[in-house]
Amino acid sequence: MQHKARKFSTRAKVVTSAAALAAVGAGVIGAVSASADTVAETPAAAPAAAVAAVKGKATTTTDHLTIEAANDAAQAALKAARKEGQRVSVAVVDRNGNTIVTLRGDGAGPQAYESAIKKAYTAVAWNAPTSQLTKRLESAPTLKDIPGTLFLAGGAPVAYDNAPIAGVGVAGAPSGDLDEKFAQAGVAALGTGR
Repeated sequence: MQHKARKFSTRAKVVTSAAALAAVGAGVIGAVSASADTVAETPAAAPAAAVAAVKGKATTTTDHLTIEAANDAAQAALKAARKEGQRVSVAVVDRNGNTIVTLRGDGAGPQAYESAIKKAYTAVAWNAPTSQLTKRLESAPTLKDIPGTLFLAGGAPVAYDNAPIAGVGVAGAPSGDLDEKFAQAGVAALGTGR
């Protein structure tokens, strides 16, 4: 038997290999073609179901502070701090706590940057100045364990139609009262259109 195998011509080997390869290729193409037909049918059905799921009152629209307004608030807070010779960082976050603007004032301490963001987030999350929120820790000390929050004076909420839409946080002054005064200056700039 080995003797006959050796006598296969090169031509016979090539023809046999080509036939086997063609058979395997036809099977693969058929499988890919069948899969493509299945995939093509699925997306057409999915959007119709998704559209039906969001009809009616399944969505909501919210108000957000523009980047220009956030920048105005941050600049106003930083200007108020500079006017009193204070070196601070300022942050403005949106309703969801996402940072819109941060400004690190000249000479602000390294801790001020992150603290300003956390104060802004805390103020918008509770829709209250952080100086008021520090008093709540007496009756609910675990509030300070909520990630991303900082219960120190220096954060002020921004509201529109009585709903919180942003927070301004300032950190780096020698007292939280000063930080909050500067944060309130940022909020005030929004009301006056500065």
